[in-house]
Amino acid sequence: MTNTRISNAVYDVVIVGAGAAGVGAAVALKHAGIENFVVCERHTVGASFASWPAETRFITPSYATNSIGMLDLNSIAIGTSPAYSLGVEHPTGEEYAMHLRAVARFFELPVRQGIDVLQIAKLGDIFHVDTAAETLTARHVIWAAGEFQYPRLSGFSGSQLCRHTATIASYEKLDGDDFIVVGGYESGVDAAFHLACCDKRVRLFDKDCPWQEESSDPSVALSPFTLERMRDDQFVKKVELHGNTPIESVTRAGDTYEVTTRDGHRFETRVPPLLAGGFEGSHRLVADLFEHRDDGSPILSEDDESTVVPGVFLCGPAVRHNDHLFCFIFKYRQRFAVVAKAVATSLGLPAEALEEYRKWGMYLDDLSCCGAQCAC
Repeated sequence: MTNTRISNAVYDVVIVGAGAAGVGAAVALKHAGIENFVVCERHTVGASFASWPAETRFITPSYATNSIGMLDLNSIAIGTSPAYSLGVEHPTGEEYAMHLRAVARFFELPVRQGIDVLQIAKLGDIFHVDTAAETLTARHVIWAAGEFQYPRLSGFSGSQLCRHTATIASYEKLDGDDFIVVGGYESGVDAAFHLACCDKRVRLFDKDCPWQEESSDPSVALSPFTLERMRDDQFVKKVELHGNTPIESVTRAGDTYEVTTRDGHRFETRVPPLLAGGFEGSHRLVADLFEHRDDGSPILSEDDESTVVPGVFLCGPAVRHNDHLFCFIFKYRQRFAVVAKAVATSLGLPAEALEEYRKWGMYLDDLSCCGAQCAC
């Protein structure tokens, strides 16, 4: 450990991360009657969303529909709506970060910004959460550090020569006229669309062909918002689709990048290929606290708790149960009350206020489906 002192206070809960999952879980803890907790955020509230490319927007639409009994798809707390507070249907990342900051202020969440969690260990019944400045102690830990800050940079030879879409501030400001995008799911099509709108030529490659996927589950198929943009005249004119075409390698000779497909075809570009290969996820930083499935995701109890280290919970897009992916906000928010109730029960609290979450479809007893608002 690198810190110099251990905090005297023992929190009931330490939440790591103040994005959608961390803020939403913190609100659920408050509704469960838990007050003695802290949220540790390495940067600022909503920092990952604020780091999105300027043009990128939510693919799930926001509607201020609380009055008819449905929660805004992008809400993370009962009684809140990005559509209402922001006045937009598809928020940008920066707009959504503003919304999260407003939610944190409204609920007076105990967020400590600029706190980088380095290590978590359980000694006896108490967790020691090691940060650069001190060690926080707690009875429970909720890991909600997200994925966006951990882009996947591997997958084929020479992938390090590519530029991951998560590192791009704005597509409009990218130099070059001829782009290759590797990865044809949401972020890859998003990159291709915005580049096409800037009158850039784009060749888009994917090992599968997600734009032809017939599933209605947005965890598998492209969203209607994305498919609609793919029908835009500029997209059709400027983007060349290469489905079922996995990439073998990327090499560089002078000012030219050569992309070779697995079937032996070669494509050249003068700008670094853009890699839209997804994210590793922050849960790998606490891999020692969980058992893991064959796909690398943590194995969880029905309460989203570690099966090997009791008291540590997972919230956010990395949550998996059987074949169900909770990778969108409207999916994983349904697990906030599950975690909050488990923690409250451990602390001997009744958590009666969490019954309200049932009304909004944010609490599940049955894992046979991801919830009423899911297309599984």
